[in-house]
Amino acid sequence: MPTLLQLKSFLAVADQQGFTAAGRVLDLSQPAVSRAVASLEGELGLPLLRRHRDGVSLTAAGTRAAWHARRALHHIEQMHTEVAELAGRVTGTLRLASLPFTTGTVIAPALRVFADEHPLVTVHLLEGSEPEIRDWLARGAADVGVVSLPAPELETTVLGEQEMVAVLPVGHRLAEQDAVAYSDLAAEPFIRSTGGCAAVFTPVAATAGVELRAAFEAHEMSAVIDLVRAGLGVSILPEARMGTTAGIVARPLLPRTTRTLALALTAGASPAARAFLHQVDASTV
Repeated sequence: MPTLLQLKSFLAVADQQGFTAAGRVLDLSQPAVSRAVASLEGELGLPLLRRHRDGVSLTAAGTRAAWHARRALHHIEQMHTEVAELAGRVTGTLRLASLPFTTGTVIAPALRVFADEHPLVTVHLLEGSEPEIRDWLARGAADVGVVSLPAPELETTVLGEQEMVAVLPVGHRLAEQDAVAYSDLAAEPFIRSTGGCAAVFTPVAATAGVELRAAFEAHEMSAVIDLVRAGLGVSILPEARMGTTAGIVARPLLPRTTRTLALALTAGASPAARAFLHQVDASTV
């Protein structure tokens, strides 16, 4: 029978897409993770992972094995959790996915309170773009995550409203304006973030009769900012991401554009994840 170490190592490699990163998450050496996965593959009789120069991916057998491994670990965790609940304790693991710019401002303060109230819970924090977070929630790699509304398939609690702003290089002609219209941005080379922001501003642009044709695309917001700073175009990003970033200017949009961020919970989330959601919900009332 597979051991807990084998299952945890296999899922960590699959989720982190590499043995070294999995070792950091599990606090194990890379060779130890490799041995655990190799022994699981030997026991099952088929390769579970394809090794590439830039990472790993699941084989067909690996996809099936991952499905069962997640559920096996979930059931074991449920056993510990339900026994602990009889003593009035919340235990287990909180698998939490956050947008990079919400980790420090929203998630970390909430986790500080949560850790004080539930010291027996282990927290695994993932950071990524919104499409990545939604994928982690769908696959069960995360129980709770920060997403934009609407999210009808998930249980959510609102975190707050976020202003979207026009992002311009210092010295740009539009930087002299108090606010920037979508039609003004459409006349400039546009740098599109593929990390989830486009889903917020594209419908607003369409309503305004404007199409923002991308001259460049970048997944990370930091890369978008670097391209804007280099004078390659303009963009739209969350105001919270700007801070005091040098070399760029942020201006309000016309029409005003916002997105509502929420903490979303999967249907089969752990009691620890549900406790975290309830804590955040209570703090925002």
